[in-house]
Amino acid sequence: MTQRIRLGISTCPNDTFAFHGLLTRAVDWRGLDFQIELLDVETLNERLLAGDFDVCKASFHAALLAADRVVVLPSGSALGFGVGPLLLAAEPGAHPTYAGQLTLCPGRHTTAALLFDLFYPRSTRVEQVVFSEIMPRLESRTADFGVCIHEGRFTWQSHGLTLVEDLGTRWETETGCPLPLGGILASRRLPAATIAAVQRVIHDSLALARRDRDAPLPTMRAHAQEFDDSVLMQHVDLYVNDWTLDLGPTGARALDELSIRASAIGIAGSRLPVFAG
Repeated sequence: MTQRIRLGISTCPNDTFAFHGLLTRAVDWRGLDFQIELLDVETLNERLLAGDFDVCKASFHAALLAADRVVVLPSGSALGFGVGPLLLAAEPGAHPTYAGQLTLCPGRHTTAALLFDLFYPRSTRVEQVVFSEIMPRLESRTADFGVCIHEGRFTWQSHGLTLVEDLGTRWETETGCPLPLGGILASRRLPAATIAAVQRVIHDSLALARRDRDAPLPTMRAHAQEFDDSVLMQHVDLYVNDWTLDLGPTGARALDELSIRASAIGIAGSRLPVFAG
C-alpha cells in the first residue's frame, strides 16, 4: 500500500526552486504519495506545532519548540552566510530603543522574530504580520521598524527604506556560524525507512534544480511576490547552496548554537537532531 505523506512547503522562491522536481513529479516519488500544501512560512510554523504534517518546511525557531517530535532532514534547509533578515527603518537614523516605537516581524515563530528577540530584547512594541505587509507598512509610516525577509532583502532600497542592521551579519560575527533559517522537519511518528525515502526524494529534487536552473522558473513565478526573474534567481543564489543539499557537521553546529542562544532567553526546546538514517 502506498504511504501518504502530508507535506507542507513554503511559497518562497528557494523552496519552489528546490521542490520543483517533486511538485511536478520530475523525480521519482519512491513509492510515496505526497499530499502537498504550499503556504506562507508562519502558517507552516503554526501547523508544524499543531502536528498537521508528516513532513514540513518550517523556521528553525518553530522547530526548536517541536524538537521532541521532529527530526531535521539533511536536505532542504536554508542556511548560510549573508542570508539573514534585515532590520529596516521607515526614517533615516532611527534606532529601536523604546516602547513607543513599533517593530513589525514576519511571524511569532519565524527565525527572523527570534533574532530580533536575541539582539533587541525589550526594545520596542512588536506586531506580527504577514511578511509581504512589512515594507508597505513602513512606507506608509504606520510602523517604525520591520524585520524583512524573502524577496524584500533585494528590493528594500527601491521602497525608500533605511537599513538599521543586517541581523544575519550580527549572528555570524557573534557565533562564527552560518545562520540557520529554516529546514525540512519530519515527524518522528514516521518509520525510519519512510523518512529516508522522503530525504532521497528531496535530495533528488534539489539536485535536479541545481543541474537545470531555468526549469523551476515557471513554478517559482506561480508563487512569488516578486515577478522579476532576476530577483527570483538572486533569492536562489542566496538561499540554495551546498548546505541546502546536505547540512553536514557545519549545519549541525549552527543548529546547536541556535538552540543554546534560544534557551538562554527562555525559549523552550532542545537540541535539534539531524536525521542520519
